[in-house]
Amino acid sequence: MKDHPKRLYFIDAMRAWAILMMLQGHFIDGLLDPVYRDPSNLVYTIWKYFRGITAPVFFTVSGFIFTYLLLRAPKQGKDNPRLRKGIKRGLELIAIGYLLRSNIFGLLNGVVYPSFFLVDVLHCIGIAILLLIAFYLAVPRGKTIRFGLVLLVLGMLLFLFEPLYKTWDLTFLPVALANYFTKDHGSVFTIIPWVGYAFAGGFMASLFYRFRQLNYLYLKSMLLFFLGGITLIWFSSPFFEWMGQQTGISLFQDIAANNYLFIRLGNVLLVFVVFILLRGLMQKKVLLSIGQHTLSIYVIHFMVLYGSLTGIGLYAYWHHTLSPVQAIAGALIFMLFCTWAALKYNQHKATIRVAVGQLLEWIKINGIQIAENLFRQARVLWGRLSRLLSGAENT
Repeated sequence: MKDHPKRLYFIDAMRAWAILMMLQGHFIDGLLDPVYRDPSNLVYTIWKYFRGITAPVFFTVSGFIFTYLLLRAPKQGKDNPRLRKGIKRGLELIAIGYLLRSNIFGLLNGVVYPSFFLVDVLHCIGIAILLLIAFYLAVPRGKTIRFGLVLLVLGMLLFLFEPLYKTWDLTFLPVALANYFTKDHGSVFTIIPWVGYAFAGGFMASLFYRFRQLNYLYLKSMLLFFLGGITLIWFSSPFFEWMGQQTGISLFQDIAANNYLFIRLGNVLLVFVVFILLRGLMQKKVLLSIGQHTLSIYVIHFMVLYGSLTGIGLYAYWHHTLSPVQAIAGALIFMLFCTWAALKYNQHKATIRVAVGQLLEWIKINGIQIAENLFRQARVLWGRLSRLLSGAENT
């Protein structure tokens, strides 16, 4: 069959799989008792390996989707309508990332906790989108393959030099800025090397778009990704070891000693192969809806698990306390709840936004009067309490 895809449903399905893997991974990793983390246990080892694949898949798919939509827009260059949407989306993700790490009670007391400045997935994806836009504008209009090759080279350079820049001393930078480049202060992700996966996804998207009319596109893509994935997983480490021996450059040996970036990229390519192969089964409405609302799911899972804004979350009560059975059952319930809540929110998003807008308008109109009334009542209660305490001391 000659396939000329108009919409890449397998990408939405991949994104749905990645967010669900992230939910269960965060839940089990955060709540499972350490005594059950046995590297010799086959089930735990398999779970841990697939947990390690989740973030690379998520970053790669994010870069793929944004780049494909950017290239598919009716107008290209500076007139591309996706540019303004992309800039807005990138800044929005960064802002949401900081919002999720804020604490209302701390802010009310005039305190900003250090965790507010930590960098996570949303920050990095937001930066990746802004960088993709910058490189898109830097490449001449219509040069799809050249744009893709620029992204590929940049992504591979980030992976290659990771042993060098991870040792940088960035103490001269403000912590809020340093957190984007180092994990020394507690950041979960940093823009280097992780935006490299988004660049790799952008390169893959450029190929898909450039050859979208190619006969048997899916079949040829699967073959290319399969060979690329196997090569990176099985042969990249020996290759870097050999390069180190031949050139005497220690960087190659350092890469071979901790070659997680290229191996994970190989894993991502094989995940692409699986989802392209099963694309006929990936067009279920619920699955595609989950893939299209990953941001809402991510926000809800962060609030429920880690207690964003309030500090009240599952993590605070059951951190590293659950048995495997409890963790697995809890993860399933957690995934179902976060997904259901996110889909319901998006289903009624317009109504919710109107209600929130009305509430804020009411607070704006009546807030000062309410605050004055509460202040007067507080003064009266304080006066009564002071007189009561004074009477008790005189007795």
